[in-house]
Amino acid sequence: MFERLSRVLRSFFGFFISVAEDPELILEQNIRDMNDQVPRMNESIAMVKANVTLLEKEEAKYKSEVADLAAKVKAAIQAGRDDLAGHFAVQLEQLKGALSRTQGQLSAARSAFDKAMNVKTAFLREKERKTREAMNAIRDYRRSQWQKKVADAMEQFEVAGISQTHDEMVRKIEETTAVNEARMEMAIGNVDQQRFQIEEEAEKIRAAELVKQFKVEMGLATGDAPVAAPEKTIGGREAEKSA
Repeated sequence: MFERLSRVLRSFFGFFISVAEDPELILEQNIRDMNDQVPRMNESIAMVKANVTLLEKEEAKYKSEVADLAAKVKAAIQAGRDDLAGHFAVQLEQLKGALSRTQGQLSAARSAFDKAMNVKTAFLREKERKTREAMNAIRDYRRSQWQKKVADAMEQFEVAGISQTHDEMVRKIEETTAVNEARMEMAIGNVDQQRFQIEEEAEKIRAAELVKQFKVEMGLATGDAPVAAPEKTIGGREAEKSA
């Protein structure tokens, strides 16, 4: 009992797995998944691009401050204020360090953005190829499914359809026709042929009587003259045979 229940459960889950593994459905889902990845990829690339933009603005800001401090250092030196020049020079050095770090980060961000765009281009190219391949495969699969249905219908038609019934009915009609033709030949040979022979003998007797009457009227014979007996009838021949 447990084994039977186990087989039923396996067949039940196997059916749903086979349905879930339908190639057409899986390929269509793959196409949807690839299309869903495009907005997420665009969002990630947009974040990388935003980082590049922020770093570019920060670089421009540091460059402006560096130029301003450099001008102040020069002005303080020209004014004989070495103390102010030294103070501005320290700030300038710090800004140059920040600018250098920002430029390094900007270079990395630009490289990351370029790589992200290359990845996107490659992904879109691969997505287009796989989508086209999947659509062709789906069309081929649908065509094969239709051909399978046609083949199944033709097999059913040949095995248990009109072809078998047609041959069987033709054979029955031929058998029935042959039997009826044989019966007809027997009936004609046994009954109708005898009737035709009897009618033929009777016609001969009647003709002999008419000839006798004409001879009497013409005075060539008397009414008591015997009439030549016609050929023996079927009954006479049968009597001779029985004798």
